[in-house]
Amino acid sequence: MRRTERLFALAEYLRGRRTGVTAEALAARFEVTIRTMYRDLDALRAASLPLGAERGRGGGYALDRHYTLPPVNFTAREAALLVALGRHATDMRLMPFTETLNSGLDKVQAALSASAQRELLTRLREIAFHGVPALPSKKDVREALERAWFEQQPLRITYVDSKFIETRRTIRILTVSIDRHETRIEGEDVDTGERRPFRLDRIQRAEAATSGQSR
Repeated sequence: MRRTERLFALAEYLRGRRTGVTAEALAARFEVTIRTMYRDLDALRAASLPLGAERGRGGGYALDRHYTLPPVNFTAREAALLVALGRHATDMRLMPFTETLNSGLDKVQAALSASAQRELLTRLREIAFHGVPALPSKKDVREALERAWFEQQPLRITYVDSKFIETRRTIRILTVSIDRHETRIEGEDVDTGERRPFRLDRIQRAEAATSGQSR
């Protein structure tokens, strides 16, 4: 997560709490060092957010209770995942409250701008959930995949196939499919144009690349 994204997420998280939270807990939640979290909290103060620190039980950092932020605006990527997960929950009959869920998803979609709604429809065609993958994948690989897919960047990967042969290649992500056993990426090799699936759990290393760095 980039620092600007983290600062917005941090402000929204603090706004939604009714009690204070320690810097240590915030650092753990956002997976940064305690020193980085103190810098982030200072940055929020510098941006004129009414952030205070309370001592004692239930204390910690908190925004003034009378302070409000503008209404939450979903990005197309956030909405795509929420809608896709909601549809998956309905299809898999994971919960009985489908009418309420679908009503909420309609509101998420309605809150988007026209361009974001068009992007949402594109994203929904590219992602499918069929179950919960049993095979684990590396956190840094998942983060690189997320950035490359949502930002339409090539993804450089180190891949180990079924014969334990390691190769390095740069791909463009076409679709992502999640089933009960594994997550598969349909990718197109930027050098050869070859299209093939890749198992996420077999990607050892990955990083998003800009177009100029794709080779």
